[in-house]
Amino acid sequence: MAESLRDILDAAARGVFPAPDGDTTVVPQHGPRDAGVIAFTAHSVVFTDEDPRWVRKTLDGLGCDPLAATMNTRFLTAFMERTGRTTDTIDVLLTGAPLQGRPELALTEVADPGHPRVVSARRRRDDVRVWAADGGVLVLGRGVAGRLEAAEEVAEGVRHRGLGRRLVTAARQLAGGEPVWAQVSAGNARSLRAFQAAGYRAVGSESLFLRP
Repeated sequence: MAESLRDILDAAARGVFPAPDGDTTVVPQHGPRDAGVIAFTAHSVVFTDEDPRWVRKTLDGLGCDPLAATMNTRFLTAFMERTGRTTDTIDVLLTGAPLQGRPELALTEVADPGHPRVVSARRRRDDVRVWAADGGVLVLGRGVAGRLEAAEEVAEGVRHRGLGRRLVTAARQLAGGEPVWAQVSAGNARSLRAFQAAGYRAVGSESLFLRP
């Protein structure tokens, strides 16, 4: 097992996952902003600076299927109460390998630090860059453990034309040779379809805890 969260993520991007042994690995946070849980197939990773003994004792006390324990609402609630952090949802975690070539879309980088997408992205990411296309927006930034994360937004009037897929394909071309990650709410089927159509693959689920 890799020793750090970034090691685990880098391996997962290559298709190498923790052993599906039903266990939970507890690793320190990569930095003060992000704590949380990633559930791979039959193996979870909890990244927190809290005592690992507390994590394991809390999981053992749930009385539920061990494979589902880290994403059980009682554990997530206990995590929030223990750390004073907040969370929004459980996301599907996807990753896509970098692509060569230039984006087929005409993209204009947004330099305005007050742009709503820039402001929103900077709450959760570092080194944020935002591009505007005709009817859409693409965001790239450094998120959990410094991984490169992508998000997209498509205006309602131009949906169902493949713009979301082309935006997140462009993210892979703008990645500078490293994998691109995405967190998508499980209920956001439209966005999930766009990422999957662009060659991203689901690798697990993630619940991210942020400081207020």
